[in-house]
Amino acid sequence: MAIIQSRPKTPTQRFLALNKRALWDGDPERNLVVSQHRCKGRNCYGRITSRRRGGGHKRLIRRIDFLRNKFDIPARVERIEYDPNRSADIALLHYADGEKRYIIAPRGLNIGDQVVSLNAVPKDFSLGMSLPLALIPGGVFIHCLEIEPGRGASIARGAGVGAQMVAIDGAYATVKMPSGEIRLLNGKCRATIGQVGNSDHGKQSLGKAGRRRWLGRRPRVRGVVMNPVDHPMGGGEGRTSGGGHPVSPWGQLAKGYPTRKRSQKSNRMILVRRNGRKVKKG
Repeated sequence: MAIIQSRPKTPTQRFLALNKRALWDGDPERNLVVSQHRCKGRNCYGRITSRRRGGGHKRLIRRIDFLRNKFDIPARVERIEYDPNRSADIALLHYADGEKRYIIAPRGLNIGDQVVSLNAVPKDFSLGMSLPLALIPGGVFIHCLEIEPGRGASIARGAGVGAQMVAIDGAYATVKMPSGEIRLLNGKCRATIGQVGNSDHGKQSLGKAGRRRWLGRRPRVRGVVMNPVDHPMGGGEGRTSGGGHPVSPWGQLAKGYPTRKRSQKSNRMILVRRNGRKVKKG
């Protein structure tokens, strides 16, 4: 669907641009939701460890099937729903044996379509089909990738994103990530055919600060307007841009400083980094 802008009858509507799309207007599937305490950025001692979180509407957690371990049983898409916990839409699947599950809705998936999870080479690679990477040909766009076999999808789950299969080399598959990084993944890891839907999500304009608060996002205060006791970039006589490199309130460099651990095991699987540089082996 397209981004909709209404005629501004109020100051809020002057900058409001929302992604209007045809979604299920009723309640979610009762057996597939669970209530969960929202910690609002606090740890177990009640201290803020993740700033700018809190408030917002109450929401139920939708249990999404990231494993796709119901093999060889076809499922029909019963409806497409809004999920308040993620940018992508979700699809309710009704399996032939009567079970219902939620999955991330791929772009182009419609009500009434058939999806299935397989462990063998299919006749055709239809949208929403879940397969091991070793069975997916090169050039096909995929989403909801596993980084370890049986762990569940953890890559390419946001609205509009998608990875791309490059090649199969023995037990490993070469995959181009949404960030541009090219890495190796175990051929037994599962992925879903297609790209994630709701690609216009990033083009929205919330229009006012209150709508952002409804989403549970609190105001962001710049460090340069704080006092020196609160931020390293604060203080000074008159207006200043900080007078140094941008840092966090605890002195961590905020721009261009690598925070990825060199000892991370998955680093050795990277072939080309997101900046286009090839990784030197050995």
